[in-house]
Amino acid sequence: MLAPTRWGWCGRRSGWAWVVGLLWEDWAGGVWMFLWENIQLALEGLRANKMRSLLTMLGIIIGISAVIAIVTVGGAMTDVVTDQMHSIGANNIQVTLHPRGGTDFTVGFGGASPAPLEVDFITDEMIERFYGIHHPNITAMGLTHPVGNGWAGDLRAGVNVSVVGVNPGFGQTNGINMMNGRFINDSDVLSRRYVAVISHRLADELFPYADPLGQEIRIDLAGVSDIFMIVGVYEHIDIGLSLLGMGGGSAGRTDFYIPITTANLLTRSGGGHQSFVVMVEPGVEISGFVRHILDFFSPLYAHNPRFTVAALPMDTILGVTETIMDTLAIAVAVIAGISLVVGGVGVMNIMLVSVTERTREIGTRKALGARSSAIRIQFVVEAVIICAIGGILGVALGMVLGYVGSLLLENPSLPSVSIIFIAVGFSMLIGLFFGYYPANKASKLDPIEALRYE
Repeated sequence: MLAPTRWGWCGRRSGWAWVVGLLWEDWAGGVWMFLWENIQLALEGLRANKMRSLLTMLGIIIGISAVIAIVTVGGAMTDVVTDQMHSIGANNIQVTLHPRGGTDFTVGFGGASPAPLEVDFITDEMIERFYGIHHPNITAMGLTHPVGNGWAGDLRAGVNVSVVGVNPGFGQTNGINMMNGRFINDSDVLSRRYVAVISHRLADELFPYADPLGQEIRIDLAGVSDIFMIVGVYEHIDIGLSLLGMGGGSAGRTDFYIPITTANLLTRSGGGHQSFVVMVEPGVEISGFVRHILDFFSPLYAHNPRFTVAALPMDTILGVTETIMDTLAIAVAVIAGISLVVGGVGVMNIMLVSVTERTREIGTRKALGARSSAIRIQFVVEAVIICAIGGILGVALGMVLGYVGSLLLENPSLPSVSIIFIAVGFSMLIGLFFGYYPANKASKLDPIEALRYE
């Protein structure tokens, strides 16, 4: 015959299997009801002490929101920098002076030591000879000569600028997007003309109602003024590569491009370069061309005791940049994690206060037959609920802050679902860890002493 069970007609299910299944269902249902009752008690306690509960959660909320916001903004910034580097060109190779005995990435990332002298510089003659040999595989070569920071405009209006001497190839190797006019050309360089290519932000500031092309602009550099004629306007990049000093200017300042020969004239420099960028033709093997660069320049620096030449492909620079940004994000996240620990200590403190306040209640429950394990679970569940709610509020706040931060980077982003679950789960673990000691203390109270507590 078919025996009816809680699962319907079980067919050939044995009697033992039916009994075990029934017991399991009763046990699981009892556990769930027990946990649900404790969750309800915890929520009622939170409602009864709203302000205290909120202050208890504050450390958890701050820590979780900081981690979520940092991960979101860090991911958005990494995406922006990666996209901009790829837009510049995956075929770019940066050739730079490299201190002997230093790491591969010392120069170009803020750590060059000792500082190169003019005698150490890569000369124009070296570059011309290299180009003459390998020009079939080269799309463009970008050269720069920083002049310094100056003031563009007059006493009534103006903008801080970074004056940079460049060659025509700089625009292509650095992905300069021209919005109006033209970039620096060979004629400007050969004639040492006082012409300039400015950012659209500078153009909007100084010429809001006029065409900036053909206008003259005064630049004050260390007390010396020079007048340049504007021949082009480029799109200014506020973030991304500007953070790395690779185009667009730094915070609050835009780049003011002039012919590189004019820059040499202003600085009374004899020429020479600490670095330059080579953009190779599509299809050319990057690693092979890097070897060609090193084979050409290494003999020229064989007798230089301080410097040699290094060649860094764009993907290598991108990898270093991502590593630096990931390290910074981890460091800041660790600092934010300290607030989670502080928040956990706050939870433990409040739970100890709660145990003290409810001593008579605990004694009554134990006198009526409640087990120590039930008392322990009650307080652990309450601590976990506090931290879980704090974690959810922290995630919501972190998502808002992260979205606003990524929006400022012009790459609106939200954290991944996995990060959200990890954050909430971690906050619950904090509740479990820091709530166990008060819960264990409550479970060990003597019922007689607890009932006498005033």
